[in-house]
Amino acid sequence: MGKVIAGFAMSLDGFIAGSGNDVGRLFRWLANGDTPLPIPSTDRVFMTSAVSAEVYREMFETTGAHVTGRGDFDASDAWGGKHPLNVPAFIVTHRVPQEWAGEGSPFTFVTDGVESAIEQARKAAGDKNVIVGGSQITQQCLKARLLDEIHIDLVPVLLGEGIRLFEHLGEPVELEITSVAQSIGVTHLAYRVVK
Repeated sequence: MGKVIAGFAMSLDGFIAGSGNDVGRLFRWLANGDTPLPIPSTDRVFMTSAVSAEVYREMFETTGAHVTGRGDFDASDAWGGKHPLNVPAFIVTHRVPQEWAGEGSPFTFVTDGVESAIEQARKAAGDKNVIVGGSQITQQCLKARLLDEIHIDLVPVLLGEGIRLFEHLGEPVELEITSVAQSIGVTHLAYRVVK
């Protein structure tokens, strides 16, 4: 069985998006190199560093499902109607958007909590990993002890305001560093959640 992994680009002061949900400054490193990084099931290709391309190629290959919240889903504009990694996407929400409800929808809306979403995603992913997105969903997963790892693409910028990843946790969470990869304009960090 795969792992449950939260992954985010984050500013040095802990923001995963600036004001107005702007993430532009956090992803400049995706376009600052000479190594192509094609995004599965899309026609997009980023030119990034060899180190960043390798980190992301491995993530693409090992991801079997995605769990996120309605805010992330709406902010991404439903990824244009198809998840960019072409994996099952489970959206935790209290209100199912009717335009995406029903048979044939490429998304599964989960209204009975994050535990149910992770359980469904694990089944869909098989031996591959489940990637978790959205700050609130990640916080809920941490509190419920559902996360195995946290991957942070640490960007050398101070945003000063926006959406923080680690607010309202309520208690300390111990982490163990498992890898550090220095790249151009970003440091890729991976942590195991100590349970």
